[in-house]
Amino acid sequence: MSDEEASMSELSDNYSDAADDFDEDMEQDYDDDSELSEGFISDSGFSPLGDPSSTCSTDRRGSLDPKGKGKARASNISSFRRVGEVEFRVLSSQELKDEQSRAVDYVADMLKLKPEGAAVLLRYFAWKKEKLLEAYMEDSEGTLAKAGIQESGSQPRLKRVRGFECSICYDDSNQETLALSCDHRFCKACYFTYVMAKINDEGESRRIQCMGKDCNVIVDERTVELLADDDTLARYRSLLNRTYVDDNNQLRWCPAPNCDYAIECNVTPRQLDCVIPTVECACSHMSCFGCGEADHRPCVCPIVKRWLKKCADDSETSNWIQANTKECTKCNSTIEKNGGCNHMTCKRCQWEFCWVCMGPWSDHGTAWYNCARFEEKGEKGIEDVQSKSRASLKRYLHYYNRYANHEQSIKLEKELALRTEKKMDEMQEHSTLSWIEVQFLAKAVQELTRARTILKWTYAMTFYLAKNNQTQMFEDNQNDLEQAVESLAELVERPLEEDKIAQLRQQTTDRTVYVAKRCKVLLEDTLRGYDEQRWIWADPIKL
Repeated sequence: MSDEEASMSELSDNYSDAADDFDEDMEQDYDDDSELSEGFISDSGFSPLGDPSSTCSTDRRGSLDPKGKGKARASNISSFRRVGEVEFRVLSSQELKDEQSRAVDYVADMLKLKPEGAAVLLRYFAWKKEKLLEAYMEDSEGTLAKAGIQESGSQPRLKRVRGFECSICYDDSNQETLALSCDHRFCKACYFTYVMAKINDEGESRRIQCMGKDCNVIVDERTVELLADDDTLARYRSLLNRTYVDDNNQLRWCPAPNCDYAIECNVTPRQLDCVIPTVECACSHMSCFGCGEADHRPCVCPIVKRWLKKCADDSETSNWIQANTKECTKCNSTIEKNGGCNHMTCKRCQWEFCWVCMGPWSDHGTAWYNCARFEEKGEKGIEDVQSKSRASLKRYLHYYNRYANHEQSIKLEKELALRTEKKMDEMQEHSTLSWIEVQFLAKAVQELTRARTILKWTYAMTFYLAKNNQTQMFEDNQNDLEQAVESLAELVERPLEEDKIAQLRQQTTDRTVYVAKRCKVLLEDTLRGYDEQRWIWADPIKL
């Protein structure tokens, strides 16, 4: 048996072993969920994530439980939580209103205020109850005045006042008027126009002031209900919800388009150098709570921010050309990549080569796949400034090209998903496989997209890591995943042969499971490395 055949045999055994191990690990993962708490750990110890009576109004899929609690891989914040998980909670619009109502009732009862006044006071203090109570105890009258509350006045209501003339429109007909607790009275039509403009045109909700000159008394929700039509009232309440989320550091809107859910997570900015708070919304969109970007594991937020800025600054056009078009090493034909697989065949001369390193594909057997690692090639110690600059650019382009290659492959795999659907239909036509039994192809494409997303960010991370043994091991894990991904990608894009459908199904399933296994190994080791402070950055992170 040749070395290459032995390597392929060993890899095949790995796929089968990984499938068995992966199933066991997944079962263990689900068993471990019972150990998770319904709160999260803060610097001061355990605190509840929210009111236990709060329930999620959505039919939650994935990692949230019926109460809206959730978990996501980000960092091992507590000893009883699996590596890479943080607690989070998804809140609907109604749940956000309920949260506000509970806070209003608490402050109103504590300070003996009307609910409308308590709401204005809480919004003035950005929903920080402790700060509010401290200020109120020191100077109650001054605090209320600054917030725009006048408790001694009468409740706002519409009424007709004989002989009243509006000081804005000078209408003295017997029409309805409105005054806040400050008793500055105007006609209903003027107040209506004023409030509508504030809400609909300016997007204001929490600090709409009285129309009286130099008066800072706030138009509360009860007053808006007296004036606004249904659409404007709905916008007003939506704006109040938005300010509630924006004022709370533990809340963030889901960044998915047209999604109205908010996510609660107790991760502070100073933790983001070692925590990747990945959360999943009820709409199934996964994002980073820390920076709002899409899932970027295993890269921490400061590195992601630095990398994206560098990519934007360093000649985008040149980078695109470098990443998307290359010349065949045999006939020099210009080639643009149009699929996710890195195994390229020149249409002109039929030369087979690797898109990443441009080397012969025959050198890329399973035992020799080294495209992921950048070799310094003796460029250390170069004293010439220009040469150092070139070496720096060369190193950057090495990692950028691999980052961009996976980003491009992810986009192309969306087209692959459509082609896969057609292939699945063909399988059902030419075999006895049912619709469920051909889903292995769709799962393979999903796993490819997930794995390429992880790989994409590993190159950004490696670019900033200092060279040491830990980085070497990280690159080994990166290499293993890269190899598994390319093996699966080539299998998924292989033309369908009717007499080999069963074999294709078995191989694809095995390799899909193996890719998932390698993703898990890489992520868990990297995230554990953050906890153990194993990763040394060439340029220290500044939060």
